[in-house]
Amino acid sequence: MHVTRVPVETPTRGPGGTTNAYQLGRDDALLVDPAARTDDLDDALADTSVAHVAVTHHHPDHVAAVEHYADTHDATVWALAGRTDEFVTATGVTPDRTFREGTTIETGDRAVTVRYTPGHAPEHVAFECAGGAVVGDLAVAAGSLVVGAPEGDMRAYLTSLRRLHAACHRPMYPGHGPVIEDPRATLERLIDHRLDREIAVRAAVRGGASTLDEILDAAYEKDLTGVRDLARATVVCHLEKLAVEGDITWDGTNAAPR
Repeated sequence: MHVTRVPVETPTRGPGGTTNAYQLGRDDALLVDPAARTDDLDDALADTSVAHVAVTHHHPDHVAAVEHYADTHDATVWALAGRTDEFVTATGVTPDRTFREGTTIETGDRAVTVRYTPGHAPEHVAFECAGGAVVGDLAVAAGSLVVGAPEGDMRAYLTSLRRLHAACHRPMYPGHGPVIEDPRATLERLIDHRLDREIAVRAAVRGGASTLDEILDAAYEKDLTGVRDLARATVVCHLEKLAVEGDITWDGTNAAPR
């Protein structure tokens, strides 16, 4: 399937300061994550017909131009079933149709299949096509992505990474940064990164740290200037996961080993 990637400048803290919009298919295409109206994106879509518009999730740096491109191309707008109210709040658009795990969206090239991949956000999905998979903020070629409270779910995120690892799409098209040409190695790196951080958080709690800031300072051995808020939100997700799995207790304020 024809896949066009268009980096769009957005007020994002993601890699590169841009969000990738994707055109899947040459005619009657699916437009994914139109983060803003830009000349580059207009030019990319000028010689094609866009039949569908959808987003991987509802964060502001992925949805700002849904209304513009849906209106411009008279396209069908899709949202995740059960999350339409949140979609309307994020985009200002009432979806025409809803999808769920396994839904297919027909383009002029071939069908695109929706996969439910929560973790980074509760409504997060990926779009599988013959040319790979658009994976939004599930994966990134270098570094890592935030999985933070209150929306993030570390257990769900790791499950979503493992599902993609098993499917082994080649390539993967992320929401930020360059195309992921070696999906299996990238997903293994991201899984290992999260599990290493979990080990550090668990060790911090077992070492006597109990408050969120104490655990944060013990678990991170690097300067967090400019990203401390993101790191704190991530640690909360790790604490929630460890508490659910019975490794620690966590009441939202204090943690202790079991």
